[in-house]
Amino acid sequence: MRIIVVMITALTVLTACGQDSFDPSDGDRVFAPGVAGSSDIDGLLIGHRLMAAGEYDLALRAYTRAAGQQGLNVDTLSALGSANLKLGRLNQAEQLLRRATDEDPAFAAAWNNLGVILMERGKTAEAAQVFRRAFATDNGNSDEIRDNLRLALAKLGDPGNTVEQENEPFQLVRRGTGDFVLLSTL
Repeated sequence: MRIIVVMITALTVLTACGQDSFDPSDGDRVFAPGVAGSSDIDGLLIGHRLMAAGEYDLALRAYTRAAGQQGLNVDTLSALGSANLKLGRLNQAEQLLRRATDEDPAFAAAWNNLGVILMERGKTAEAAQVFRRAFATDNGNSDEIRDNLRLALAKLGDPGNTVEQENEPFQLVRRGTGDFVLLSTL
């Protein structure tokens, strides 16, 4: 009886798959039916979507794949750093974002995200300098970077920190559209 149920279930699944079933000899359809090849999949884009969905472990894996395909460039370094920050791996995140800012000193998002890490680690004075650099690099165009700078300067000027400031989160930003909000208090 059990074997019959398993066979019926297997046949039902195979029938539902129809023409889009997995064919190992079809090199263009290894990852999903209807998707061209693995080289067409942008690991950074997938990682950004996973970050937005709160899936930080999966985003880190996607960013790692992107780094394997594209190399450790400023975009992959920054993305890896941001994912590590969300996972609470502050040392790794700081190292990656410092490498990103060394590679491209004009990358405002990497400077901003490094500032967020420094705030998390209690390095307020250095974070304020880093946020200043991010703000200047961005020509003051990013509201998130401006808010982060304002919060860091307020904390630097008032080490006691007010309740209002404590409830305002520092925000991660990335190159391109969208942002990620770091929801932790200082």
